[in-house]
Amino acid sequence: MTGMFKQVTVIGDGGMGTVCSMLLCENKVSTILWGHDAAQLQKFAHAHENIFFLAGYKLPEALRFESDDAMALKGSELLISAVPCQFVRAIWTRLKPHVAAAVPVLSVTKGVENGTLLRPSQIIRQVLGGGHALAVLSGPNIADELAQKLPATTTIASDDPELVNQIRQLLNTPMFRVYTNDDVLGVEIAGAMKNVIAIAAGIIDGIGAGNNAKAALITRGLAEIQRLGLAVGAREKTFNGLSGLGDLVTTCISPSGRNRSFGERIGRGQSVKEAVGATKSVVEGVATCRSIVELARRHNVEMPITEAVYDIIEGHKTVREAINDLMTRQLKAE
Repeated sequence: MTGMFKQVTVIGDGGMGTVCSMLLCENKVSTILWGHDAAQLQKFAHAHENIFFLAGYKLPEALRFESDDAMALKGSELLISAVPCQFVRAIWTRLKPHVAAAVPVLSVTKGVENGTLLRPSQIIRQVLGGGHALAVLSGPNIADELAQKLPATTTIASDDPELVNQIRQLLNTPMFRVYTNDDVLGVEIAGAMKNVIAIAAGIIDGIGAGNNAKAALITRGLAEIQRLGLAVGAREKTFNGLSGLGDLVTTCISPSGRNRSFGERIGRGQSVKEAVGATKSVVEGVATCRSIVELARRHNVEMPITEAVYDIIEGHKTVREAINDLMTRQLKAE
């Protein structure tokens, strides 16, 4: 069932890292959950519950918690990177001295790094060097639904087919079906972009614009994601799959989605600072939006929804102004 990996370390004790740990334990894999904050990790271990990022779900007794870098990585045959995108570089630079040669890495992070415009897997490769096989996981995977063992699917992408199949065996459960892909670029771009569109979906919820508006937003948002993806070299098919349309729909409609909830608070009149401060979790779409706007401009791709979200976050436009500008753009064929 578990392929070749006898021990796995999950880097990052947020919701997604915690859920990955639960899936691994369910499949009888020896699992260590690493967090940078020893005191916080100790609270989780004592409660056997992630009281900050996945409250209400008991963690497996077999799960081990470790904040010591060397101890956390010792003996692990696969590392899962589940830290927010803007922290990936710093955390992996810190851990690098303890990373075994040629150990493969699975990234479940969604975003694009500010400044460099690199995707999570690219940051990890840059920090660790070329000797590590890399894979990425992305899909409609709201953490609390996975913790409840509700039916869900995901996509794992890599240019290493053997690694993909090993990870698929590692994570697949009766309620969590794993599909595979080799378009790493497309899967990561879709995962990053959907958070930006979800902020816009939340704003629509916050101002009470209705379901017609939200359906239009999801549809036109997907068109933007595809335009950017194709411009940077991804495959069109990827964006109609689980990591594209699937993840976009989930993130735009889920009541618990961080990015949608952030947008909803903005739509109801909170400032960006207030809306960010209302959650302990990182709202990935805020930082990612800046990177996506820059990437789109670099590749000369028109992305009006993304630009509108960016203008709202940066304080260039009010919500009403941004929506008015979107609705009064020049009419054209779909």
